Amino acid sequence: MAGVNHPGGERTDFGDESVSELVQRASRQTADLIHQELRLAQTELKEKARRIGMGAGLVGAGGLVAFYGGATLVGAAVLGVATALEPWLAALIVGAALVVIGGILALVGRRKAAEGLPPTPEQVTASMHDDLQHIKEKAGR
Repeated sequence: MAGVNHPGGERTDFGDESVSELVQRASRQTADLIHQELRLAQTELKEKARRIGMGAGLVGAGGLVAFYGGATLVGAAVLGVATALEPWLAALIVGAALVVIGGILALVGRRKAAEGLPPTPEQVTASMHDDLQHIKEKAGR
């Protein structure tokens, strides 16, 4: 009898099974394999999502600490300029400088963000379109 040895040590003999039974078995095994792959993908994605969440939280905490550090430096700049000018004028000058710097950063950021629009993967879309055309051409023959 013809048969197959499986990694688990079990042996499957095909001599007693009809073609339809073999096709059914192959179908079941294919479905089982797909389900196992989907479970593996789900587990992997959950782990990656957990890591992304942890990383995003740490980035947020780092940003908050950096914000407070920046605010402290702004205060130090105001106090430094206040040694030469009136305190209100020092605060006005430092504040105006920060507004100008913030505006420049916002404009540069807006321009960079516009370069990424529309948010579609254009190369992949074009490649898939080419593949679809190729399949249609082959199917038409």
